[in-house]
Amino acid sequence: MTLLQQIMWGSLYLGLCFVVEVLLLVWCTLVIVHLSIRLRHLSRAMRTAAVISVSLAFIVLAHTLQVWLWAGVWIWSDVLTDWNEALYFSLVTYTTLGYGDIVLGPGLRIFAAFAAVAGLLAFGLSTAYLVALMSRVFEGRLPR
Repeated sequence: MTLLQQIMWGSLYLGLCFVVEVLLLVWCTLVIVHLSIRLRHLSRAMRTAAVISVSLAFIVLAHTLQVWLWAGVWIWSDVLTDWNEALYFSLVTYTTLGYGDIVLGPGLRIFAAFAAVAGLLAFGLSTAYLVALMSRVFEGRLPR
């Protein structure tokens, strides 16, 4: 891929990851509001545990879907040949761990870096979401 193609396709998949993250966090918020209202008869500790558990499940799902999205890119474009290798590479790139045992050629390095940027942005957004949620929990402002 040319540099321009890498930037274009990388931006596209980065945008798709952003859409996945935002949609799942919005869905999570709707579920939490509904859950908080339905569980109002439980103790505050139980409601808090439920809210934290649901939010963490949605966040893990969002990150997992994004890793699978990037793995699909590597498989569909014939860069990596099997799903195990593609998922592994996607996960270590998305989390910015980057072991370096699988290295792409120069024509894909910029494109692959977009997977790391997607992970950084998604982890940042997830962290901000959890901080905002926990602030509401500690202030006792969840729906009752």
